[in-house]
Amino acid sequence: MIEMTESEVLIVGAGPVGLTLAIDLAWRGIDVTLVEKRGRAVPPEQPKCNHVAARTMEIFRRLRVADKVRNAGLPADYPHDISYRTTFTGQELTRIQIPCRRDRFTTKDGPDCNWPTPEPPHRINQIFLEPILFDHAAAQPRIKITNRTSVDEVVVEDGSASAVLRDLDTGASRRLSCRYLIGCDGARSIVRKAIGAELSGDAVVQRVQSTFIRAPGLIDLQCHERAWGTGVINPRRAGMVYAIDGRERWLVHNYLRPDEPDFDSVDRDACIRTILGVGANFHYDIISREDWYGRRLIANKFRDRSVFIAGDAAHIWVPYAGYGMNAGIVDAMNLSWLIAAHLNGWAPPTILDAYEAERWPITSQVSRFAMSHAESEIRRRGAIPDEIEDAGARGEVARAEVGRLTYQINVQQYACAGLNFGSYYDRSPIIVYDGAKHPAYTMSSYTPSTVPGCRTPHFWCEDGSSLYDAMGSEFTLLRFDRAVDVVPLEAAARIRGVPLKVLDIKRATPANLYETALLLSRPDQHVAWRGDRLPPDSLALVDRVRGATA
Repeated sequence: MIEMTESEVLIVGAGPVGLTLAIDLAWRGIDVTLVEKRGRAVPPEQPKCNHVAARTMEIFRRLRVADKVRNAGLPADYPHDISYRTTFTGQELTRIQIPCRRDRFTTKDGPDCNWPTPEPPHRINQIFLEPILFDHAAAQPRIKITNRTSVDEVVVEDGSASAVLRDLDTGASRRLSCRYLIGCDGARSIVRKAIGAELSGDAVVQRVQSTFIRAPGLIDLQCHERAWGTGVINPRRAGMVYAIDGRERWLVHNYLRPDEPDFDSVDRDACIRTILGVGANFHYDIISREDWYGRRLIANKFRDRSVFIAGDAAHIWVPYAGYGMNAGIVDAMNLSWLIAAHLNGWAPPTILDAYEAERWPITSQVSRFAMSHAESEIRRRGAIPDEIEDAGARGEVARAEVGRLTYQINVQQYACAGLNFGSYYDRSPIIVYDGAKHPAYTMSSYTPSTVPGCRTPHFWCEDGSSLYDAMGSEFTLLRFDRAVDVVPLEAAARIRGVPLKVLDIKRATPANLYETALLLSRPDQHVAWRGDRLPPDSLALVDRVRGATA
């Protein structure tokens, strides 16, 4: 017998994207039910994302979980560098220097240091990140987490949705109805199938054989300083080794060559030993293994009426720049404030049209950048000189040249300021554009801009605090000239019930960043409008940014 229950929002999938979405919705006053197949706090079987982007850390800061995340993962003094070597235990070709978490806020000479953010990136594997987010979500009274439960059916309706939930331990089923349903349920998403969305793009960019191993003796066999990630470059194999706990657990990626027909044709153990540079008597234990394809696939739509998809359910990235999970979390934050705005009564349902209008184009664009860089790295792997491991002068020359090219290609993915901060929305129905051009987007570099649609540029206030900490949880009007009258906008916001905070800033502080006396920043810290004075009709401006005008 199926029992009927209800929820404001149902989220399918309690990975990092679903958990962050639930936490943000609850923070905005929305009741959430979160459904997950795995047991309570059971980590993913295979370690996935190893990197939390700066933009994601900014989100975690707002949700009061950044400190817990930053204090977890590798030991405090373990370098977050990326080293490229002939083998894991062999000669170093080049090194991308990223500070350890102990030195993250004091070191200033790394390629991702001095970024315009209160929260630099952090290297931590998902097996450590996810329990932190889970515990934080479980402590929120507005979040109900249902583990060991599968979603067997999703029904999409005009004003609501429902799902059949099955208890994996008892087999009992019940139907849960909700106002909105969001699929954060990964690449095989049942929610994506329910809304009739189809993936398209590049089905196979690379093939990777991944092995999660325990090898306590490996760390001391290195000839060079430790590194979070170690790329292996030699004529026999190409691979990547990630330090998971900084002691004994490692994730080894073995990149298949074009002439290897399938995963079964590759000797996993022999490849691991070649990548590590160890002999047949070196002992390691396999914790788990996975064979997978690097893809660039995007769903042709992210929504059907009351049902949405986010994260891997909506787009599958080439695993380059560590941005798959991070892109999903940005999806979630974009969708969260839109849903909350409507459910909290200050925006009509039409505001939700902005989700697909904003996220689909930028996801497509950025994923193409990531694929282009991945293809450059794949080409580099296929052109390794035979003498790279030689002891003589020819070997030194080969190592220097490969190291130079490898650094040039890969610093763009491991220190990608543009990917963190440079995304902008250029065709949104809830942004007031003024004809100015957005800065050219690149994955590696970032030009701060107040052009509507861009991320609101961060700066440190006169008292040393972060601008983002001073801003409100919903809309914030930054005013750089107290003589400019903003009373009409405040009144219009009150009439429509839109939460608005006016934040007065001394003009001298960000003079090189902010070109206008006023800037309206959205709840997701993107610019909604700017100007030197209010427009003639403040009510029309408020209606535009809350999705009440076509």
